[in-house]
Amino acid sequence: MSDVNTADDGMIFADDNDDNGVIHGSEMLGAWKILIVDDEESVHNVTKLALMDFRFADKGIEFSHAYSGADAKKMISENPDTAVVLLDVVMEDDHAGLDVARFIREDANNKTVRIVLRTGQPGQAPERDVITTYDINDYKEKTELTSQKLFTLMYSSLRSYRDIIALENNKRGLEEVISASANIFELKNMNHFTRGVLDQMTALMHLDRDAVYCKTDGLAACHAKDKFEVMAATGDFEDMVGANVHDALPHEVLQDLNAVATKRQNIYLDDRFLGFFKSEGGTENLVYLSGLTHQVGDLDRSLLELFTRNVGIAYQNIELHQDIENTQREIVYMLGEAVETRSKETGNHVKRVAEISKLLGLGYGLEEPDVNILKLASPMHDLGKIGIPDAILNKPGRHTEEEFEIMKTHAILGHDMLINSERKILRAGAIIARDHHEKWNGAGYPNGCKENDIHIYGRIVAIADVFDALGSERCYKKAWPLDKIIDLMREERGHHFEPKLVDILLANMDQVTAIRDQYADIF
Repeated sequence: MSDVNTADDGMIFADDNDDNGVIHGSEMLGAWKILIVDDEESVHNVTKLALMDFRFADKGIEFSHAYSGADAKKMISENPDTAVVLLDVVMEDDHAGLDVARFIREDANNKTVRIVLRTGQPGQAPERDVITTYDINDYKEKTELTSQKLFTLMYSSLRSYRDIIALENNKRGLEEVISASANIFELKNMNHFTRGVLDQMTALMHLDRDAVYCKTDGLAACHAKDKFEVMAATGDFEDMVGANVHDALPHEVLQDLNAVATKRQNIYLDDRFLGFFKSEGGTENLVYLSGLTHQVGDLDRSLLELFTRNVGIAYQNIELHQDIENTQREIVYMLGEAVETRSKETGNHVKRVAEISKLLGLGYGLEEPDVNILKLASPMHDLGKIGIPDAILNKPGRHTEEEFEIMKTHAILGHDMLINSERKILRAGAIIARDHHEKWNGAGYPNGCKENDIHIYGRIVAIADVFDALGSERCYKKAWPLDKIIDLMREERGHHFEPKLVDILLANMDQVTAIRDQYADIF
């Protein structure tokens, strides 16, 4: 039942049946979602008519309608971005509206929607009791809700909703920035960090969620615009992360990005913000934020200037750290290639071993960080050969027993050269150098370890090294054909090599041969 007679409710704005001027969601993008919950059709009509020309922050209203508490619960669950609920108290029972209020806050866990309780029988739900018991935002008697007061109520409710959403977005952005900052120097976290920055800036400016963040290759003298890359994005641009901007972004956005890159300073336009900042390393970062609905004040400008300046410093630190990491990787490869060169072998062997080891590690189920360390450390598997005399190392024929004993010492030599390092990659290289000649059945060297006593890194590099060495020409042999290598892998399954790793290798032979082709030896 209804808790008020429409004729007495004070909301007499226009003909109840006149629906002209009502803004529907299908006719307007970016409207505020308002849910009217009342079991009287006339209450819905007069509310819509009273607010038909209403706009807040340059947006109109999209109405939804529920005629019972059960309908309201369903609609709020399906539309969690509802801004305001105008909620009747008495519908299918005397406390239906209060049940809806409790459902919104507790069951739906929606803390952002503004709940305005409307009642025609205040004695049925006393204001003091309702305010203290239920998490509602306003309490109105229907008789006091004139057209002007409803306008004021809606304006204040939407302002509160907008600010709460901005705070929530700011919080999420800050959480991403803090989370990313904990591991800010990991390459995979740069996009995570950037997304947090983007969320912070959209929240700071009360902007829509359409935003994009780009960087160039950092050529200061000549802007290489064809190399603009999308680093992070939200809203309509969200699927464009990693893309070249010229392949992904609309023409008008490209014009804006070119303009800010040319002027090399922040640009404030009527409905969007274009940000520019450059690290000392030369990387230029561009921000495009659309949906600006208010004049940017001096405080907002100061905050954005500070934000972009500090983000530039953060990126500079990231670039410096990554430059150090890239240098370390290059040194590792150079060490591996130096050993191969001394052995009169090509440096591409260590690259193939690294890629095959990565493939096997992923197939084995190792965690991604462990696989990355394995790949980076594997080129050092034969580092100890530096200590082996040339006459033995490059002997074209078969080694004597004494020569082979000397040759085997390269495993321990490599281990001892690397094990005292505090760097994960070098310590992993020490383990690989020591264990990659051990065999699954215990017949290997230097320690005669077997099965799981051999470190997984050693077991993986063992099969990658042998597979690639057999397929490569050496001073003492010709390259084997692939079918002969595969036959040997099968024969040594459970003897030289762990059975599971042989199975993974053979199951991924297409990818293995692609690695061989990509890093083929060039003589």
